[in-house]
Amino acid sequence: MEIEYKGGNGLTIKSSLINITIDPKISLIGLKDIKVTDTLEIVTETGLAIDDDQKILIDGPGEYEVSRVSVKGIAAKKYKDESGTKFTIYRLEISGFRVAILGHCTETLDESQLEAVGIVDILVIPVGGNSYTLDAHQSAKLVNQIDPRIVIPAHYADKAIKYDVDQDDLTGFLKELGAQEHEVVEKLKLKNGVVPAVRTVYEIRRS
Repeated sequence: MEIEYKGGNGLTIKSSLINITIDPKISLIGLKDIKVTDTLEIVTETGLAIDDDQKILIDGPGEYEVSRVSVKGIAAKKYKDESGTKFTIYRLEISGFRVAILGHCTETLDESQLEAVGIVDILVIPVGGNSYTLDAHQSAKLVNQIDPRIVIPAHYADKAIKYDVDQDDLTGFLKELGAQEHEVVEKLKLKNGVVPAVRTVYEIRRS
């Protein structure tokens, strides 16, 4: 399985079962949208989907099964704000891995949400803060609560990205986590079900 980071909360997950695109409409932050043809598309927030009849779209809470991949959508703390925007957290089971994608969370998870996320191997978590997403302290606290082996930070400062609100870089998040392993990779390549012996933060270069 391979995971690539595209910027913001945009990701691609490629496996022998299916290719998955997360939050592909990154043109909203000044980047080129992710191609999602013949792909399972999952969006964590209303308005981040790409119109394309050639894929399957999951865009809210519920339980789904697509090409032997299990997907659970969990309503986020701010499931529906005054603008009508919906926010969803996802748990995926794919190629022997349990993956949680927290999307554009701005608040920490309550007990029912943590229970729904459950035990995961890989956690994709926003860290940029400034009331736009979780900040470094909130994100580190959630990492310790969920206790994954692999942490993939998202939604942090990048000179090429035009966020509505300035985002912090990874320094504060890494400091909050303390003596965690930290690796910088072009893409994260994983063998089915195999995770590091100790918790590792993977900073995936935006591609």
